[in-house]
Amino acid sequence: MVGKREIDQKFYLVREDVLPEAMKKTLEAKALLERGTAESIWDAVQQVDLSRSAFYKYRDTVFPFHTVVKEKIISLFFFLEDKPGALSKLLSIVASCSCNVLTIHQTIPLQGRANVTLSLDVTEMNVNMDEFLGKLRRLEFVAKVEVVSSGG
Repeated sequence: MVGKREIDQKFYLVREDVLPEAMKKTLEAKALLERGTAESIWDAVQQVDLSRSAFYKYRDTVFPFHTVVKEKIISLFFFLEDKPGALSKLLSIVASCSCNVLTIHQTIPLQGRANVTLSLDVTEMNVNMDEFLGKLRRLEFVAKVEVVSSGG
């Protein structure tokens, strides 16, 4: 095993202007490879004037900010009327918007209403958040929808 265990690693957000030149060039080379502008690592490091050893040293340790924040997870709280098929219809809307259900927690209905909390991966969501929440709120059995948390 090389380096610290994954659980012990620390991460930092650092401004680009303070990064060593080799790290910046590694990021450039990785971008060339990702876009297909370079056919190989050798080609990419040649284009950015970086040694292959420096590329291999930094390639698994330096990442553009946007790649680190890809996953988006939200938790939604619902107050639902206890009607047959209500949860199924709710989950159908979630699926139609390309959200992935991570967890579902539903209380036993009391006085005709139940609390449901969904944790969703919205990375691939095909509508904006306002439109998504609007679709959920328009369901006749949804008394309340709240975003409990968002982030990733």
